[in-house]
Amino acid sequence: MSDQPNKVVMLVDNDVRRDSRVQKQARSMAERGWEVTLLGINRTEDVIPPWKVGDATVELVDYRPERIERAHLARSPRWRDPLAYRTGARANQLFGWCEAQARVLEDRRRSASGPGRVVLSARIAANRALASWRGFRRERTIEVRRKRHRMHGLVDRLSTAAWTKVLGTKSWNHLDPNIESWDEAFAPAIDRLRPDLIHANDFRMLFVAARATFRARAAGRDVKLVWDAHEFMPGVEHATAHPRWIPSLQQLEAEHAQYADAVLTVSDPIADLLQEHHGLPERPTIVLNTPIVQDPPPEAPSVRARCGLADEVPLIVYSGYVDPNRGVGVVIESLGHLPDLHVALVVGQPDSPVVRGLQERAAELGAAERLHILPYVPVEQIVPYLSSATLGVHSLIHMMNHEISLATKFYEYSQARLPIVGSDVRFMAETIRRTGQGEVFRVGDVDDFVRAVRAVLADRERYVAAYDQPGLLDAWTWEHQADAMHEVYRDLVGFDPAVIGATA
Repeated sequence: MSDQPNKVVMLVDNDVRRDSRVQKQARSMAERGWEVTLLGINRTEDVIPPWKVGDATVELVDYRPERIERAHLARSPRWRDPLAYRTGARANQLFGWCEAQARVLEDRRRSASGPGRVVLSARIAANRALASWRGFRRERTIEVRRKRHRMHGLVDRLSTAAWTKVLGTKSWNHLDPNIESWDEAFAPAIDRLRPDLIHANDFRMLFVAARATFRARAAGRDVKLVWDAHEFMPGVEHATAHPRWIPSLQQLEAEHAQYADAVLTVSDPIADLLQEHHGLPERPTIVLNTPIVQDPPPEAPSVRARCGLADEVPLIVYSGYVDPNRGVGVVIESLGHLPDLHVALVVGQPDSPVVRGLQERAAELGAAERLHILPYVPVEQIVPYLSSATLGVHSLIHMMNHEISLATKFYEYSQARLPIVGSDVRFMAETIRRTGQGEVFRVGDVDDFVRAVRAVLADRERYVAAYDQPGLLDAWTWEHQADAMHEVYRDLVGFDPAVIGATA
């Protein structure tokens, strides 16, 4: 078996633990006979040993790109602000010297008398003036660094436009030199593993995987590249990102999409957009973000039990990442209108500022005890974990990628047979209305959200019955999606380890 082309390296730009899609990929491909290693990143100072996801191995590579980020921020600020110091460290050093000098002079003045005291008083006054001046310059230095981080200055905007215009898809390295650090982090591990196929999740890993295939092919090894596009990068919006972040990644993806031997993605609309935008010779294969469904389901905790609630208490569950683009604020506001309702947020980062803000708002509404923050569970336990809730909510705001795909949580709610109250982003709203599995509300409209929740609570069984439609849930299982991914692997390398294993 070792001589057969069955070595797969999967790449992802996170720590794997909170990414259910990549865990399912690794587990299911290993079950089908592929020798899978999943590489993620370790941003901590800790040494994290490899571990197993099913029969697949997970390794984390160290990723701390401080050197490149410091180089970007360390350029002289004089051309932006001639009163700024060259570095923040120099500004702090000079201002700190004034503070230390003030303490020394004050101590000496207390024990002085006569002319000596007068001289020391004058020196103290001069030091205060110098400290005020240096403090002013230090603030100017800090402000230059703030602008550098935000990249919102006129010069930044003009240079971004100029690089993009002159170099086109090759401008990414000038817009964000930090991207090179991803290849530096992953390359040694990929080359050591000598894969036959590299599965790159999203745009950064597409770049890393393309570089790895170039090196392997130059050494005479035939390596195939599968690109798994989780979203349509040209449609990404991020209100807090500096103006170079999204353009750099869009250009990075556009330059390297041509090197993929096969493309996977998460919905039909995104597949069509990717093929048209990148001129792909074949339409991407759809691999939905559906959950693992086992029969019988595995032992798992219950969200209702963890909230300490009786069966008759209405409980909304929201599962997944929480940020302003997810629109979860409307769910919290509904607590002020639905006095019997409880909300469970199943989140990976319960101490994040956004989650704390939601807790504070619930407290302001007098509903702190009705908001429950719960932890993640292993991937295979998610569906039974959620199933004790009354309904699931997905409150996305209007953004392009939100309009054209269904997130993992949508399918998890469905397999848990929960009615879904979803916002009116296009693809999700169309699906809910077509299947009858829930209610749609207008994005950000608390009154309309409350209406939708009340409609489900008044006739919950009618919405649950939608899941009895023949074939609906069967198509929304990870097992079904993994078969499609296995076929892509098999067709690329010309080898099927599942068949070899069955006949061995």
